[in-house]
Amino acid sequence: MLRPSLRKPNQMRPVSMETGVNKWAEGSCLIKIGGTQVLCTATVDFNQPVWKRVQNKPGGWVTAEYSMLPRANSLRKPRETLLKDHRSAEISRLIGRAFRSVVDMEKLGRHTITIDCDVIQGDGGTRCASITGGFVALTLAVRWLMNQGRISENPIREHVAAVSAGLWDGELVLDLDYDEDCVAELDSNFVMSGGGKFIEVQATGEQHPFEPTQLNALMNMATEGCKKLIELQKQVLD
Repeated sequence: MLRPSLRKPNQMRPVSMETGVNKWAEGSCLIKIGGTQVLCTATVDFNQPVWKRVQNKPGGWVTAEYSMLPRANSLRKPRETLLKDHRSAEISRLIGRAFRSVVDMEKLGRHTITIDCDVIQGDGGTRCASITGGFVALTLAVRWLMNQGRISENPIREHVAAVSAGLWDGELVLDLDYDEDCVAELDSNFVMSGGGKFIEVQATGEQHPFEPTQLNALMNMATEGCKKLIELQKQVLD
């Protein structure tokens, strides 16, 4: 059976990344993956977070905030300032962990970089798009710090990208869109480093338990997907 988008099982949706889309942010990237669009901005604060200052810890910090605009989806979603969204909080922590895994905090100096990932339009894979586009914004913010002479070495050790994969209609598929994601039997997200290692794996049997062989197959599929995303990141940042 063909996928709703007519893609092959291991075929990703079209991906584009545009930098410099925000006049004020030290780094910004608009990432589009199929119908999903996320605006990622990186803001530099010349101070450590309060908890680091209180504990007198060295180095900087990288954190993230994720949210969806009210009409990012087919139904309007209340603004999160009015209604606390636990899903957004969980995704925010995921994005922050992904970036911190590849950043040397001591080389970052006593700076805090906040990556804001705002979903303009959601069509599946928004957390993965946020990580992939957010890394581009983070890199640009670090370059800004270096150009300003605030840090002397690049604290980013390697690239980070993320992609979804799952079991849809009995078939293992890469980069699920909304039509697939909402009925998937197995839904998973893979965060990978440029060195080919996994940073985080999220996998859930939505309808029934899954076999280890299925997860291994999805990991292999996601590895190829992340390699393509990282190659695109490099092209955009070149």
